[in-house]
Amino acid sequence: MFKPEFRKRVEPLVPKFVLGWVDPFHSALNRRLERAARALPAGALVLDAGAGECRRAGWFAHTRYLTMDRGIGDERWDYSRIQVLGDLHGLPFRNGVFDAVVSIQVLEHLQEPGEGIREMARVLKPGGQLILTTVQHWEIHQEPHDFFRFTRYGLAYLFEKAELEECQVEGLGGYFWLLGSRLMNVLRFFQRGWRWAVFVVLAPVVGLLLPTVLYFLDRLDGRREDTLGYFCWCRKRAD
Repeated sequence: MFKPEFRKRVEPLVPKFVLGWVDPFHSALNRRLERAARALPAGALVLDAGAGECRRAGWFAHTRYLTMDRGIGDERWDYSRIQVLGDLHGLPFRNGVFDAVVSIQVLEHLQEPGEGIREMARVLKPGGQLILTTVQHWEIHQEPHDFFRFTRYGLAYLFEKAELEECQVEGLGGYFWLLGSRLMNVLRFFQRGWRWAVFVVLAPVVGLLLPTVLYFLDRLDGRREDTLGYFCWCRKRAD
């Protein structure tokens, strides 16, 4: 939607309920992730695989939270809080170590996503949880490290191949949230130089009014076949 550096400046200034209307995908993702994090038992060993800037670390404060990343996704990001530099295709951990693995908006950036999921499953204890989000409809980002988009059926297949069970794959929003996101993406073309004048004119309509209307219309789409992305939860098979 917005360029990352612009979003960082604006987000603290926007009321949360308004942000939920104009960016419902990330708002829904954060609510589900926070709920899943708080449901983890105190002292659980958690790996954040692809933690980036570790923005959600506070939700895992009651756990033993370990951050890992390659540190190459976005040159503008601050990776100073990453504890382990590593690759999800070959996690530098023993089998069956973690109570939970979290991977937020990372899978699309793996050249071999099936291998990455198998590695995350490998380091989970029997009965451990995988909490993962990824995208179905999204613009290219963090190029050139952006390789795939996923359907719910593709994700279910990858989880099954990794011997994960009880898998839940939830579409975060439907067609109308997707349409609202595409409208807001128009604003990305008007965030520099003289184009800011056009941005100011367009923003109230395509950045607030129409996305808000579409936010409430999204309840009409129960199938969610056209979704921005997914929140997934799986459990590793017990021995």
